[in-house]
Amino acid sequence: MSLVIVGTVAFDSIETPSGKADRVVGGAASYIALAASHFVREQELISVIGEDFPEEFLSTLESRGVNTDGLVTIKGGKSFFWEGSYHEDLIGRDTVTTELNVLEGWVPVVPENSKSAKYVMLGNLDPVVQMSVLNQIPSPDLVVLDTMNFWMDIAMESLKKVISKVDVLMINDEEARQLTGFKTLPLAAAEIHKMGPKTVVIKKGEHGAMMFEDGNTFFSPAMPLEKVIDPTGAGDTFAGGFIGYLARLGDVSWEAKKQAVVVGSVLASFTCEDFGTERLQSLQESEWHTRMRELRAMVKFRSIRG
Repeated sequence: MSLVIVGTVAFDSIETPSGKADRVVGGAASYIALAASHFVREQELISVIGEDFPEEFLSTLESRGVNTDGLVTIKGGKSFFWEGSYHEDLIGRDTVTTELNVLEGWVPVVPENSKSAKYVMLGNLDPVVQMSVLNQIPSPDLVVLDTMNFWMDIAMESLKKVISKVDVLMINDEEARQLTGFKTLPLAAAEIHKMGPKTVVIKKGEHGAMMFEDGNTFFSPAMPLEKVIDPTGAGDTFAGGFIGYLARLGDVSWEAKKQAVVVGSVLASFTCEDFGTERLQSLQESEWHTRMRELRAMVKFRSIRG
């Protein structure tokens, strides 16, 4: 397999100003795999589910080239479940319920044929689990890590250990400040570079994303949407588009990463248009190609001649 993804495959119940959806398919790995499937037809999904998880969604993944040999089903178990409620601004949210269920005590195993993977996406998860997967893949070309403030609050030392082993760290702006103690994002990125990652991608939600590497800075705006139904999973979709695009190119240069940030931003915009993974499941290549052209037109301008 060219790409290995580890993360949650789960059920979410979500309430936003637009409505409510009960027990829709979610989880970081679900969004990542769906996004990456637009570029990579050989990817391994490492996760755990209960017997309550719908076969229909697994069939959808498999039809898109996602291998599920690393997706363990626990007999009699219940899948990971999260319930949350978003504020009116669709930025703040409150966690109502978190049920680890089969995720508790799970030890991931990378299938033998995927241990030679060149691209690894460590989706938001316990950093001990992320490190466990990384230790089973000896020589990848690129490792991307996504994490959040929850792990900074309860597992900072474990998180810093896995951060030191990856090539790209993805976090949002508030998490970058919490991780480093610096208020400005360029200074926060510089501090993260010292921790190990060559590349730092800082997600800013509706305000786009910034990337820092070797003294270079790149910014991509987010696609402006007239209506946002559910932002859950947008960051995971961004990550999936980013690494999927790079895996398809077989290129981890700065210029390729710039393109990957734009691709991730565009794909993430579709996730916000419906609850859970519904919009990603129906997304056609022609749709995101059209949106790529629209975004390019929005930011195109001529330089001023002095």
